[in-house]
Amino acid sequence: MPVGETITVHMTPPQAHPRLLRRYLAPHRREILWGMAISLLTVGFNVGIPFISRVVIDGLTSGELGRRALLLWLLLYAGAAAVAGLLSYWMRRVPLRMGHAIETTIRGHLFDHLTRLDRGYFQTRHTGDLMNRLSSDIQSLGMGIGQTVMQNSRMVFVLILTFGVMFHVSVPLAASMLVLVPLMTLSFTWFARRIKQGHLAVQEQLSEMASFNQETFSGIQTLKSFAVEPRWRGLFQQQNAALMGANLRMAVVQQGVRPLASAWFTVSLVILLLLGGRLVIQGRLTLGELVQFNQYLMYMQWPLMSLGWSLSLMQRSWASWCRIREVLTHEPAITDPPAEQAAPVPRDGAIVFDRVGLTLGDATLLDDICLTIPAGSRVGITGPTGSGKTVLVSLLPRLWDVTTGAVRIGGQDVRSLPLAALRRQIGMAEQEPTLFSDTLANNIAFGASAPSPESILSVADIAHLHADVEQLPDQYDTLIGERGVSLSGGQRQRTSISRAISREPAILILDDVLASVDTETEAAILRKLQPVFAARTTLLVSHRVSTLVEMDQIIVLEDGRITQRGTHAELVQQTGYYRRLHEMQQLAAMEGVS
Repeated sequence: MPVGETITVHMTPPQAHPRLLRRYLAPHRREILWGMAISLLTVGFNVGIPFISRVVIDGLTSGELGRRALLLWLLLYAGAAAVAGLLSYWMRRVPLRMGHAIETTIRGHLFDHLTRLDRGYFQTRHTGDLMNRLSSDIQSLGMGIGQTVMQNSRMVFVLILTFGVMFHVSVPLAASMLVLVPLMTLSFTWFARRIKQGHLAVQEQLSEMASFNQETFSGIQTLKSFAVEPRWRGLFQQQNAALMGANLRMAVVQQGVRPLASAWFTVSLVILLLLGGRLVIQGRLTLGELVQFNQYLMYMQWPLMSLGWSLSLMQRSWASWCRIREVLTHEPAITDPPAEQAAPVPRDGAIVFDRVGLTLGDATLLDDICLTIPAGSRVGITGPTGSGKTVLVSLLPRLWDVTTGAVRIGGQDVRSLPLAALRRQIGMAEQEPTLFSDTLANNIAFGASAPSPESILSVADIAHLHADVEQLPDQYDTLIGERGVSLSGGQRQRTSISRAISREPAILILDDVLASVDTETEAAILRKLQPVFAARTTLLVSHRVSTLVEMDQIIVLEDGRITQRGTHAELVQQTGYYRRLHEMQQLAAMEGVS
């Protein structure tokens, strides 16, 4: 690869494999080889420079070196040093750029993989921990890869070339230096293992703190309303102190590496002066050769000192890679069917819940659900809190997969349909919608294939949101803040309704999205939703009878089972949950009027 060539970022994710990291390195073989070649040239020039020192010193000592020859040797020395410096720059630049490219690739794959994982995975993981793996861990890995290529190749070439020359000059002196190398390596390796353990502890503590901070700022209104800021500051200080302790423990180990390297260099220098000085006195070694040995020892000092740092960095990056690999090798529970078995997604067709059951751990969320929803019909779903209403409608877009039975659309099991194609047919407004830190218009058009200002205005009007938007400072261009914190609960729910219908889905799911609006607004929204309902199959979850009264069919869920079904007129005549709910809400309405 020519110097300065752009490094390609490879974005095709490899399959999970025990040697996954090698598969990220494989596309960069040329860069690795190029970096090693530059490293070899750099070391070669640096090994050659002490030859010039020896010639000059021995020539001046013997009186055989004239002024003209001395000037030529000095110019050669300066030229070789300049070339070595330039090569040293590229020796660092190439592998470090490669490390950043690999870092970018892995970050892209990790984010992509996280978006493919199912809801269950995120319910067992802290958001802060995942954020830390996407940032700090990947940065540590990228730095480790680049530095490993540079430092390790340089260290190998330094040891081979310098000891090769040193043995050629003086076997006894070179042998005495070589004996120290294994002892140095063992001592540095011990430190590196301790550093890896410390780095893991630091990363885990960083993840805990990131999760704590994320939850704190997401729930800042609750924090303030309960006036628990002093207690929360105390909890943060505990987290902060724990992080400082983990960092200090790792720093104690890390700071021991440099003094250790200096100690080894001092021992080497003492041996060189004692043994080398004797050889000079005995006439078995010239003064120039002793200086040459000393220059080699000084040249090896930084690679050997950096051995500890390099091993430390490798251990830290390996610890980070283990955390990244843990995510990359986690297989999603909900996946696309094999391409050869995938069925086309029917645009129209009845929805059938065929003896559906769902169990998570020891909890049975749904049990023996049998329900047929004709295409284009409107179905209301109600029941006590925790009865499984949200779980039931979440089976259609496969946010959960059934444990027993099957969910079918137009006769096709949803598990046989490509996930993206299935979900494009469904518009879902959630009871607790997640809005993003963006403009209101972009939140409404979030799932639309080709949004226009007119379509955004239309769906906002249907959700009875337009009048509220006119009161906002920048109307539809207003930034609503993270999770929609600048909107009221009712406005967030109506934004969620707008977002669901903006994509013109074949199946519309409204999960208790009118709970935060008053009855007058609810009635206005339902009136405007009637043409929307008429053009698609609708599932409407609600605790309000007034919301369900116009539904073609209403089902009552209790403890994960359907206990009642029928129209509003039929259910109010039956003894059971629906009738009790209707009577309580009628009584509440009468008391409100009085």
